[in-house]
Order: sequence, then C-alpha cells, then structure tokens
Amino acid sequence: MAGIVSVSRTDLAQRRKKLRRQRQMKIIQAIWRTFAVTGLAGGLLWAAIQPMWVLNAPAQIVIKSGNQLLSDKVIQSLLVLSYPQSLWRIEPNAIAKSLQQQPTIAQATVSRRLFPPGLMIEIKERVPVAIALRAVPEAIAQTQKEQRLLDASGVLMPLEKYKSLNPTAKLPSLKVIGSPEKYRPYWTQIYQAVSQSSVKVMEINCQDPTNLILKTELGKVHLGAFITQLPEQIKVLAQMRHLPTKLNPSQIEYIDLKNPEFPLVQMNQNKQQVNSQTR
Repeated sequence: MAGIVSVSRTDLAQRRKKLRRQRQMKIIQAIWRTFAVTGLAGGLLWAAIQPMWVLNAPAQIVIKSGNQLLSDKVIQSLLVLSYPQSLWRIEPNAIAKSLQQQPTIAQATVSRRLFPPGLMIEIKERVPVAIALRAVPEAIAQTQKEQRLLDASGVLMPLEKYKSLNPTAKLPSLKVIGSPEKYRPYWTQIYQAVSQSSVKVMEINCQDPTNLILKTELGKVHLGAFITQLPEQIKVLAQMRHLPTKLNPSQIEYIDLKNPEFPLVQMNQNKQQVNSQTR
C-alpha cells in the first residue's frame, strides 16, 4: 500500500513540474507577442510619420470623372485641403461627403494611394437636361454666370461650375422658365413626359402653376395645371404632329390640351383677317 502512495506522489510531483514549465512557456510567449505587436505598431507609426507619406500639392490628387482626368486647377476649386498634410490624417469619407455637396457632383468615392502617396477620387457628375431661367429670355439680361442648369431630378447647377468641369460640353437646348421652388416638386414627372414626346419641345414655361405652357415645333401648347393629365396630353400632342400639313403654323396662336379628350386649336384672328384680305 505504501508503494502505491509513493508512486502517486512522484506522479503528482512530475505533473506539477510539467504544469510549471507550461505556465512559464505561456508567459514567455505572451511577452514575445507583446514585444512583437509593440514593435510592429511602432514600426507602422514610424513609417506613417515619415515625410514621404505627406500630401504636399494638388498634383498628388487624381480625380477621375468617367474616363476624364480633371486638371489641378479644377481639383483646387473642388477640394478645400491644407498642404502639407499627413496622408493618414485625411478622412476619405469626409472628403467624399464634401464633394457630394457640390451641385455638379452626384456621387464620389475617395481612397488613399500609397505608391506614390496621394489620393484617388472618382466622381459621377450630374447631367444637365435643361437651362433654368426665372423669366422669358426676351425679358431678362442674364449673364453666363447667373444662368443655371437643371438635371432630371431637379437639382440646380451654376453654369460656371458646370463649365469648369466640362469646358467643351454641349449645353442642353431645352429651357425651363419659372421659379424652381414652385415647379421642383413636379419637375421629374414633367421632364419624363416631355423627354418621351415625339414632338420636339424647346421650352417649358412654368410661371403660371395653373397653366403649364410648352413651346414646341407645332407652336405653343397650353396644358393647364402641372402634371394633372400630362401623360395623356403628351400622347394627344404626338397624334397632332401632322397638324402643320392641315393648318398654316403662322395662324396658330396656341394648341389647347387642358382637356386632352377635346383638344382645341386657337387660331390667331388678326392673322386670319390679314390673310383673308390678301386673298
């Protein structure tokens, strides 16, 4: 019995010794891991504060719009950054948000570039579909800087800012007249319907909310209140595209489509009288 107890004590002593060695190894490994992580973090910090990881000029920033690279001058006008600045202190998300606040930019993504150090930015520009005017062209003397462009969703863009990004871009031919504050809630539906019309529309007059007026290749078209029956009215207008073969366009004062089921053509009475006297 004594022999059994002696063996058990020896076995326990060996187990305790083994456990002590395992604990010592774990402590040593933990110390080495701590040194390794601290060294790696210190190395990264040292590398991050080196002069090479600094943004010194707009030339280190690349802004791409589609397949087009923007110039340093345009980059300076879009970004408000101080130089020099550590590349690691720059917040890409904050820059993206500030770019998206520009009226001409719909989306922006920003990322750091390590070799060579800099920023890579991709933007998606808004596409203007019309020139926005507050009054009829004959009644205003707007300079180019005062003119604004309008995209399909109703966002206004200063013409000067759009031209700075797209100096060779062709401006839209469609004009919209009126206060944007009044027609903006209806603009998406108005533009969608007008853009699908087979009859060319050159001008949309939104000055009177009770009577939307289109200037078309057939002449002026009165539609009544905004978007009440716009899809049906545009369909009826398309059915009238052969009207010039039946009536002299110069004698048409306007086409009345306020009730698309009963379209009317208002003739210019003065011109009719002149023509009748001539015959």
